Amino acid sequence: MSTKEKERKMFVGVVWNCAAELKFLLTALLFLCSLITLLHFLPSRFYFSPSDLANSCLSTPVDHSLSHFNATNSSALPPPPPPPSSLDKDRLLENGVVKRAFNPFGSAAYNFILMSAYRGGYNTFAVMGLASKPLHVYGKPSYLCEWVPFNKNHNSISVTGHKILPDWGYGRVYTVLVINCTFPVPVGDDGGKLLIHAATNGGGDTKLNTTDTFEALTETGEDFINFTSTFKSPPKYDFLYCGSSLYGNLSPQRVREWLAFHVRLFGEKSHFVIHDAGGVHEGVMEVLKPWMDKGYVTLQDIRDQERFDGYYHNQFLIVNDCLHRYKFQAKWMFFFDVDEFIFVPKKSTIKSVVDSLADYTQFTIEQMPMSNKLCLSEDRGKSYRKWGFEKLVYKDVKRGIRRDRKYAVQPRNVIATGVHMSQNTVGKTTHKTEGRIKYFHYHGTIAERREPCRQLVNATSITVDGTPYIVDTTMRDIAATVKRFELKMIGSTLQRTRQ
Repeated sequence: MSTKEKERKMFVGVVWNCAAELKFLLTALLFLCSLITLLHFLPSRFYFSPSDLANSCLSTPVDHSLSHFNATNSSALPPPPPPPSSLDKDRLLENGVVKRAFNPFGSAAYNFILMSAYRGGYNTFAVMGLASKPLHVYGKPSYLCEWVPFNKNHNSISVTGHKILPDWGYGRVYTVLVINCTFPVPVGDDGGKLLIHAATNGGGDTKLNTTDTFEALTETGEDFINFTSTFKSPPKYDFLYCGSSLYGNLSPQRVREWLAFHVRLFGEKSHFVIHDAGGVHEGVMEVLKPWMDKGYVTLQDIRDQERFDGYYHNQFLIVNDCLHRYKFQAKWMFFFDVDEFIFVPKKSTIKSVVDSLADYTQFTIEQMPMSNKLCLSEDRGKSYRKWGFEKLVYKDVKRGIRRDRKYAVQPRNVIATGVHMSQNTVGKTTHKTEGRIKYFHYHGTIAERREPCRQLVNATSITVDGTPYIVDTTMRDIAATVKRFELKMIGSTLQRTRQ
């Protein structure tokens, strides 16, 4: 037998011995091909993606009885009907005119934003806040004050609120509003609450008269007793400073100088209320803290007012709150900025000046505008060791310009106030204070954290950019005295203060 014939018989034998396995394999291939062909003719809803197969095989077992219960109940409940449309639709009138529809949504500004409310007497209150400026400019909103006693045996009493807009039209989205509530009789000796009913009277939408009611003030009987005691007692302070909103990257060194100068000027019975609108950073806080510990400074965080778009960090709102908050705690209140320094002549004191003006509810103060960059050439190389008001000695003497004035008031006779003066006082105002009191204004220096001397001058007079200046060393001459006063009061803790 040849070799080829042997190999053929061996192959046939192997195939014959594996016939059962080959039959199974061929049958499986035939079934798989048939299944693939069948899937091409099935609808798409029977399609299974690989992810479906994976989820079916790998997911957590489901409680089929619960699924069946939910499915049964879901099918039993009819789908909810769509909500009816509340929108007005355009309509065709009988005369052929198409009447168009207007649908308002939301609100562009709040009716009123309450900051504070204070009792101003046995029968009067002041409520401070912000209100929609367009509503007040183009509408006629009104306010009703209601006193609701806690004693149920006493009836509530209502009176029309007198609205005051003290910001001279400077508001933006919001304007400052002071509501004066004066009742015909004393209220609150046994406690109660003051409600304000703020009505738009069709302002914003003539079809609506929206009235918002809010609780402005709550008092207990003990609160009324405490007020009576404060009201009848002599003021705690001779002088109180109400500061405007502080914002920006302020210079700690300039704040340091300003505080030391004015604590010395106003004396032991003085107090300073500082309002932080974002300007009291860590460096400024280090300067304020020693005076806060001594009881001369109160710091109030008013940063949340930045949410509401009013004029200049809502400073008119802030000074009115300060006025009424401390109204019975000070004989005189001063309103000016932290780049301004009050000065009285050497032979006078601040007390002697205000005593001479005691017949007036308000007096204004003349401004001495100072250069914020001109310094004496003799300070070359040592200006960094001198204080700002010590080295900035050139005074602007340009004539024919109306300068802003700052002011002081006897607060018990003031109903509302402003930034440069009050227009809501009981009593007289005088502007004739020249020679008795003035203030030096170093504009912009408080907001610059660098050496202010940018031009050294060796002359007693100079004209820069069309503005004439002359040397005035009034403030320079008292700098050493102020430095010694600070060292005596709080020690050397601020000696390394930066610009």
